[in-house]
Order: sequence, then structure tokens, then C-alpha cells
Amino acid sequence: MEEIKHGNIVSLEEIFESKSHLYLVMQLVSGGELFDRIIEKGFYTEKDASKLIQQILDAVKYLHDMGIVHRDLKPENLLYYSMDEDSKIMISDFGLSKIEDSASVMSTACGTPGYVAPEVLAQKPYSKAVDCWSIGVIAYILLCGYPPFYDDNDAKLFEQILKAEYEFDSPYWDDISDSAKDFIVHLMEKDPNTRFTCEQALQHPWIAGDTALDKNIHESVSAQIKKNFAKSKWKQAFNATAVVRHMRRLQLGSSHEGPNPTLPSPFQTHLPMPGEDAGDELLFVC
Repeated sequence: MEEIKHGNIVSLEEIFESKSHLYLVMQLVSGGELFDRIIEKGFYTEKDASKLIQQILDAVKYLHDMGIVHRDLKPENLLYYSMDEDSKIMISDFGLSKIEDSASVMSTACGTPGYVAPEVLAQKPYSKAVDCWSIGVIAYILLCGYPPFYDDNDAKLFEQILKAEYEFDSPYWDDISDSAKDFIVHLMEKDPNTRFTCEQALQHPWIAGDTALDKNIHESVSAQIKKNFAKSKWKQAFNATAVVRHMRRLQLGSSHEGPNPTLPSPFQTHLPMPGEDAGDELLFVC
């Protein structure tokens, strides 16, 4: 965080240490969360979504150029800098980020269900391409108000993601441009080797050109956000052990479903120690 200096990333200003505490002084960001601001708007278009994604892509490209992978990009970690109407968006929460280098391989399955890339769920070594997948998911939600992958059953949710199964459902996508859909398809590409990089995504006509439509989609998008993300405030943690069990069943091709595990307290979720990237652990945070 001390190395990161970008206009769309929340900065670490100072560090103070006492005998019992370490204090991190972060840049003040007071504009509120992404979804809340969209709901408050009276007018919201594809162009607005395109401008938001452009800022995110520019910031993540900066991180990737530095060898940093965020690993937990999601709307809750996107904050507005101020309450101004034209405020910029800021990326926050680097608790799961990692520096990518030739001496280590990223294999810990971490991130948030619904935004995590297929290769992470497959428990394969992965790269910075996981961030690009997450940006694709965010772009999808910004244009319709609901997630591309959803199921109350974790195993079924992960199966959808592993297969990259999603649709542009009618009527919610009827007024969305083909260019926007093409942009999302290139980011939510199952194969990380052919998935768009941030640089490629920044050059797409929906971002760099004028193909983003200016039609007001606020009513539909805000209604879906209210409907589909109301539980995100209280659903704070997933049982990591149960998730591993689900994934092993999927890998074995089993359709057996056990009883739903009791969700643990949000304070019981394991966080990796510095330098830890154990492939046999599966960590998810919301």
C-alpha cells in the first residue's frame, strides 16, 4: 500500500505503531458505496457504467503493471471519493491482495463467491487474470442490477462459475448494446489465457469508443439492485470447510448434496498469514 499511488485507489497515508497496536491512516473517502449512489441517481445510463469501469480498469492495470493482484474486486470495495455528482470511484480493501512474482505461484482460493474466477474454484494456479474476470462480473451487474451467477446452494453456484454459464436475460438486457455484451463476454471468458487483459479491455469500443448507449436504465437497474443485494449487509461469511467439501464433490462429479452447514460468525473466517498461499485452503469473504 505504501508503494501504490493512483488517483482511483485509496491510499495509505501514515503508519503509527505502539506497544499494542498498529495504526493505519487511510485516505478519507466519503462518497459512499457504488450501489447506494446508483440507487440514489435519477438518471443512469450505459455511458455512466462505461465511465465507472474505465476508471476501475485503469487502476487495476496500474496494479498489474506493478505485479499486484487485488483478488477481491467487488462492488462493496468500490467507493466514491466524495459526494460530488461527478466524483471519481476508488478501489479499496487490499486485505487479500498479493504481489505476483516468479518465485511464488498463487493458488489459494480466495475472494468473494459470485465474483471469483473459474480457475480459482478449480483450485488451479492462477494469475492477475482473476481480477479481469471480476471486473467483467461488476460490469454485468452495473448494466442489469443482478449477478450473472446466483444460487442459494454454494455447490450449484460454483458449478455455474466453473462452466462460465451466464445469460443476457430478457427483458433486462433488451435495451443494452451489443457492444456492452461483447465487452463482458471478453472479460468473463472461461479460459484465462484468452480473457481480455486490462489493457485490451481499455481499448474496447465500449470503453474507448462511443458505443455505450445514453438511454436511461436507472429504473430497471436500481430495482434489481435493491432486490438482489439486500442480503449483502448481513451475509458476512461462508463456511470455508464446507466450501472445500462442495468443491471436492464437484471435482469428483458427485451430485450428492449434504445438509446445509451453519454459517460461522464473520469473525471466524481464516485470513492467511503474510506470505501464506496454501493451495489446500479455500477462503471466501463477503
